[in-house]
Amino acid sequence: MAAGAPRVFVSHLSGVAVFDPNGDQVGRVRDVVAMLRVGGRPPRVLGLVVEVVSRRRIFIPMTRVTGVESGQVITTGVVNMRRFEQRPTETLVLGELLDRRVRLVGVEGAEAEVTVLDVSLTQLPARRDWEIDKVFVRRGKGGALRRKGETLTVEWSAVTGFSLEEHGQGAENLLATFERLRPADLANVLHHLSPKRRAEVAAALDDDRLADVLEELPEDDQIEILGKLKEERAADVLEAMDPDDAADLLSELPEEEKERLLTLMQPDDAADVRRLMAYEERTAGGLMTTEPIVLRPDATVADALARVRNPDLSPALAAQVYVCRPPDETPTGKYLGTVHFQRLLRDPPFTLVGSLTDTDLRPLPPHTPLPAVTSYLATYNLVSVPVVDASGSLLGVVTVDDVLDHLLPDDWRETELHLGALGMSALPEAADEP
Repeated sequence: MAAGAPRVFVSHLSGVAVFDPNGDQVGRVRDVVAMLRVGGRPPRVLGLVVEVVSRRRIFIPMTRVTGVESGQVITTGVVNMRRFEQRPTETLVLGELLDRRVRLVGVEGAEAEVTVLDVSLTQLPARRDWEIDKVFVRRGKGGALRRKGETLTVEWSAVTGFSLEEHGQGAENLLATFERLRPADLANVLHHLSPKRRAEVAAALDDDRLADVLEELPEDDQIEILGKLKEERAADVLEAMDPDDAADLLSELPEEEKERLLTLMQPDDAADVRRLMAYEERTAGGLMTTEPIVLRPDATVADALARVRNPDLSPALAAQVYVCRPPDETPTGKYLGTVHFQRLLRDPPFTLVGSLTDTDLRPLPPHTPLPAVTSYLATYNLVSVPVVDASGSLLGVVTVDDVLDHLLPDDWRETELHLGALGMSALPEAADEP
């Protein structure tokens, strides 16, 4: 969000042009998708409904929005062109919240009935999440087109008639209760729910959240949940997963179903997954992710630190950058070496990463077995290791968390030590009732 613009009112977004990073227009904003929450908490903004040239309406997550300024919306340029379909837990802000009659509480003239004229969106500090924080209302009777009555802007918590009810056991309420859990903790909650409740909660999660949770679940749960999603949505979730996790999951499916889902995925995402599936599971090639931070030798320390700050990266992937000749995406040109983020912090921002590259540690070939990968990480106290092919091109990196996933026993999530560490030795019974 632009400096000096702490919030943007949703009415100002209606019809605004959406551009990719190159300045090409993607479409125009037609609505904003939000998820209401229990207890009067501000709704989370999930994304935008954008009408493209063909008049098809698509969904762009807020995680793909890089700027809302000067009457335009800037995106990362990576959009899914599938037609938008509203889910039960989603609310259309322009279509369903504006002109709504609610009650004003907690201010002078408490319990007055008001009409919602507008709401404002704000981006949370140091995060990519957005919320609805303010409501612009008119006292007195009449809809938004009437000009009579006092208008005022209040906090979201100052009105009632929006949020989910505190009682009930619908998937929306259960989801709202667990919203602040980390993906690993939510995965453990889902693992211990009944299949019916697990499917309801999974269906209510947005694609990115469900992808994060699936990556933390046992294979049986992953297959069960994926099998209950519509095929197009299953493909969307697989695209949102890390390629190595998506490859592991698809490898467990029947050949016909696997090919059908790969065909529905975006070609670039499907290509990464197919490449990973060509390697044996318990080898460096089968363990690696194809999305490390890759930089050319003429990139600067400032460039590298900007990439490391990406909040979507895991700590293991953000720990170091990989210096390669072009192309910059795996498989790259010739692999030159790595630069650890601690070294980046010690040098001036204008320093070229090519001059800081550590070339002493040899990369691993993709056929390296899991025990050898484990020994390599332990010997050199690393959290990730590069994987290169016979020509010296970087194929991907193996991170320590992926190694641990394959070293732990299949039932490690069921152990008392694990559940006790998460404070989950006893889940609330009500959460598992139909």
